[in-house]
Amino acid sequence: MNHFALFNNTCFECSSLITRRYSTSFSLGIRLFAQRFRAPICGIYGFVRFADEIVDTFHDYPKQELFDRFRDDTWRAIRERISLNPVLNAYQQVVHRYGIEPELTEAFLKSMEMDLHKNTYDESGYDEYIYGSAEVVGLMCLRVFCEGDDARYQSLKDSACRLGAAFQKINFLRDIRSDYDERGRVYFPDVDFRYFDNEQKRRIEADIKEDFDAALEGIRRLPRGARLGVYLAYKYYTQLFAKIKNAPAQQVAQERFRVSDKRKIYLLFSSALRHSLNTL
Repeated sequence: MNHFALFNNTCFECSSLITRRYSTSFSLGIRLFAQRFRAPICGIYGFVRFADEIVDTFHDYPKQELFDRFRDDTWRAIRERISLNPVLNAYQQVVHRYGIEPELTEAFLKSMEMDLHKNTYDESGYDEYIYGSAEVVGLMCLRVFCEGDDARYQSLKDSACRLGAAFQKINFLRDIRSDYDERGRVYFPDVDFRYFDNEQKRRIEADIKEDFDAALEGIRRLPRGARLGVYLAYKYYTQLFAKIKNAPAQQVAQERFRVSDKRKIYLLFSSALRHSLNTL
């Protein structure tokens, strides 16, 4: 292995480490992908995770300056096809290898920057935020899974967007208290956290169910090397969704729900069995 290949491999290893440290569930799903998909998906995850950290975590630092620098460095890495930031170097390689459109990167960065300035959203702002923060990440991953097959990509775009949207909306419900208490944010339009009730919760859940229903058919048509990992993420989130649906709004507003490790193991084996029997 030459030194440049060593450098690039090390950058992807950094993104893989970030994935494992920040999300045990997501990293488990990645291990179920075919080998060729694992590094590029970690490359995408490392990029989106670090951008999210700037706006959500670094409260004692100049967030806008850090974000502006991160944005500039991202575009420089893509333009020059190299970066000494290992996360950005891995990401730019994924962008070029799989043809990830510049507008997807820009939409993501725009949504992340919205978190620096916006605390509430109307319908249009909510849709824009969901698209940039979640749907485009699904599209980035889909570009990897389709490996240059644009016809397949186009046929699966809507399903990928709907799955990303469902995941994000469940995250909003799961984290509704911490988003409000720690960051002063309420993402759902026309929802006041102080008066969050069962009727508002049911409307949000109906919207999420529509997204999930639209996403499942697309999951079934993914390339086989990607299907099981994405399906496991789908099953994990539908399990989390079921727990939230079965709780009253007041409990959801006060408690952060999670899926137990024991349940995750069950979902892993049951999903693998269904996949092997081709009964997803």
